[in-house]
Amino acid sequence: MTDLPVVNDILQASQSLGLGASPAELHGALAGWLAAGGDDLPDWPAKVLADDNLPAPEPGSVLDRLRQATVAQLEDRDFAFELVLADASAPLQVRTDALFEWCRAFLGGFGLASGKRPALSEEGEEALQDLARLAQSSSDQFDSADEDEDALAEIEEFVRVAALLLHGDCVMGSRHRQRLN
Repeated sequence: MTDLPVVNDILQASQSLGLGASPAELHGALAGWLAAGGDDLPDWPAKVLADDNLPAPEPGSVLDRLRQATVAQLEDRDFAFELVLADASAPLQVRTDALFEWCRAFLGGFGLASGKRPALSEEGEEALQDLARLAQSSSDQFDSADEDEDALAEIEEFVRVAALLLHGDCVMGSRHRQRLN
């Protein structure tokens, strides 16, 4: 199961559970948690949003499928990881804001799961710093020009690869080291 639920379904599921997070924030926090080595838990919203009072998604629900697909995509050897952002038909500013929200949430989830400073490669350190810079960005720097569409696509691809790199450093690397010992 590697297909992510659609954005509107994630939004409705988030609202029905009273999570108060956009689809981009939910997925970013979940991806950050998992990339840093956080456990794959059925009650993931409580962990990644740091609120133990949040309810767990029902098994098989949209949010449960989001967790399962995200885990599968991060583990995929073909680098099939995708970001949950805004609908592709949304205006550029909405899609840009969703990307920066995703980055902020990723950093939050990553920090919650990694605790103290994780052992990262030089590339991982750089990727984490770049994600932090993106998290501070604003859609005000974009308009509807074709160059901005291209720039957004490039930033999305960078963020996707950065998340995979950090997952590789924190999760895949430690698994590999354990097998060597």
